[in-house]
Amino acid sequence: MTSFAFLSNNTFLKAPAADAGSRYAVAGVAWDGSVTHRPGARFGPRSIRQASHMLCDGIHPLFDVSPIGQLVDVGDLSLPNTSLERMRAAMTPLVEPLIRAHHMVWLGGDHSITLPLLRAYKAWLGRPLAVVHLDAHCDTWTDHFGEPSGHGTWVHEAIQEGLVIPECFTQVGIRSAGERTAREYVRDQGGQIFTARDLRGLESPQQLAAVLGAIRSRMARHGHPPVYLSLDIDCLDPAFAPGTGTPEPGGLTTNQVLSLLEELADLPFVGMDCVEVAPAYDHAELTSNAAANFVWTYLCGRIANDSPA
Repeated sequence: MTSFAFLSNNTFLKAPAADAGSRYAVAGVAWDGSVTHRPGARFGPRSIRQASHMLCDGIHPLFDVSPIGQLVDVGDLSLPNTSLERMRAAMTPLVEPLIRAHHMVWLGGDHSITLPLLRAYKAWLGRPLAVVHLDAHCDTWTDHFGEPSGHGTWVHEAIQEGLVIPECFTQVGIRSAGERTAREYVRDQGGQIFTARDLRGLESPQQLAAVLGAIRSRMARHGHPPVYLSLDIDCLDPAFAPGTGTPEPGGLTTNQVLSLLEELADLPFVGMDCVEVAPAYDHAELTSNAAANFVWTYLCGRIANDSPA
């Protein structure tokens, strides 16, 4: 029977809201003050959590594990919503203790949240990170329509600030319009880009072997650094994810993203964000379901690879 108490239990996978001993945790960053087209990503964390409830017992069919019993959902960070600078400043003291206590997944929110997260991870680890970045957009602009920072500048800022290893920065799914200096910025800094066009028709692990091998090769060449995963839901084609602020036709399929997440699960990931889910533009919860499944798959991959043999 549906009750008010049941409806109020809107945590990811119905995980408990507090458990200091949990290895893994989810937190929402309900901020969308830097979007450039359609607002609404501040409601993404809520919709992703709700969609996760259909995962039943949560046992992954490939990894044969479940986050249930090992996961806590600490809720949404309490942040100001009128200033990007104030939001990022307020994030720091909230993020730092969480990443020290748990392996975190962050539910956005727009993509401007990733920069302060990378700052926190670098401060915690004492070294720059490798990044796997799934997105339709390069996010390498040097300004945000006249403002110094936004959801389309974080990659440029992260490289300029030394938060990441440029040679270990991989972009997947890029396809939006943009000048060459922005489109090719990551490659020009020594990283690698696999555009959506490059990946057309490649879905299975076997078909994606060259991409997977290239990512692994970069990591191995640089001593297997800690890896951060940033997944913008608009990496998917709008047919799979209409509920986002800046949809771009010609994107990845859900199968492609799942193949990448499953096959790269043994990399030394230290955290993940899933951003830009805007449920007001969704249809039949397609976008929220995809996001919840990606987060769940990431967590199950971590559990399977972190567990002793």
